[in-house]
Amino acid sequence: MEDQKGRSKLFRNIWPFIAATFVFLLVLVAIKNPSFVEDYYSEGFYTVFARILSFFSRLLPFSLWDIFWFLAIFSLLVGIALVIRKKFKLRKLLLITGQILALLYAYFYISWGFNYFRPDIEKRIGLELQSVDEKLFRTALDSVIVMVNKSHTLIGNEDYNDIDRKVEESYSDNSSILDIKYPNGYRRPKKMIFSNLIVKFGISGYFGPFFNEINLNRRILPMEYPFLLAHEKAHQFGVSRESDANLVAFIVCTKTSDRRLNYSGYLALLLYFMEDAQYFSDYHEYLRKLDKPVLEELRFRQKYYYGLQNEVMEHAHEKVYDVYLKTNQVTSGIENYNQVVELAVSWLVRESKLSE
Repeated sequence: MEDQKGRSKLFRNIWPFIAATFVFLLVLVAIKNPSFVEDYYSEGFYTVFARILSFFSRLLPFSLWDIFWFLAIFSLLVGIALVIRKKFKLRKLLLITGQILALLYAYFYISWGFNYFRPDIEKRIGLELQSVDEKLFRTALDSVIVMVNKSHTLIGNEDYNDIDRKVEESYSDNSSILDIKYPNGYRRPKKMIFSNLIVKFGISGYFGPFFNEINLNRRILPMEYPFLLAHEKAHQFGVSRESDANLVAFIVCTKTSDRRLNYSGYLALLLYFMEDAQYFSDYHEYLRKLDKPVLEELRFRQKYYYGLQNEVMEHAHEKVYDVYLKTNQVTSGIENYNQVVELAVSWLVRESKLSE
């Protein structure tokens, strides 16, 4: 009887690690079989799971993920305090922490993480990648500047609900182009509970896979809202890589008649272009091509975030997220965000014969 109890206790202690090991082996298989992941996970299991999970998470107006990580950190600190006061054994705390981390690892990939191993977006939407030399880059940048100036419009907080509806309409209208299964559940944008703290890390929004919910920072500027909203919704549709989500958000914002979405999409793309163009000797010439209202908004944006963000905290977040992305086969890490430039140039060429 004691042997049976011992085996039962052992199993209770190690089953989370068995589950994590099993998922880890599935990850190794998934990395080598992107087409299988696409057919059976991204377009199969995940679409069903997303509908179920988002149905329940949308019922609550606050961020479940924010509450989750707050309680997790608080519980860990309480456990450490109890160990220090010798009211809890360190070995027990380490075991419980390890079990929870193992289960979270397994749940992350089951709930959303396997999307990292599906084929790249250019393969899914039939986009021929262009070799972006300096001439093509400059041509594309000029085109983006023209579209930013042309689409400029004022966006206010009072527009958010209507913008959310317009973004959804664009996703629906362009679902075949984007190769997504619309509606893929429910997408209720939620505001981060700890926005003032999170903004110091340079985080404007994130998709919470544990609860299949979209979270946006309260401190983002209205002109950024449509693009950032579309970006996080792209993640909810199973678009995992940041560059891919940026391209999807750009397409969603620009393939619609809504001027607010157009402006936010082109403006976001312009920022990525200008980051790459900053090493050009004539960089400031491109700034002079921007209409005064656009340039003023960009200057305001720069000062606004300079006053909110903390350089040390932002750098720490970038390092951690860089490791996270590389662990999930995004070899470029944090630089993956800016790789949208190559994708966007290829898209612009396809849409408007930009290279001619």
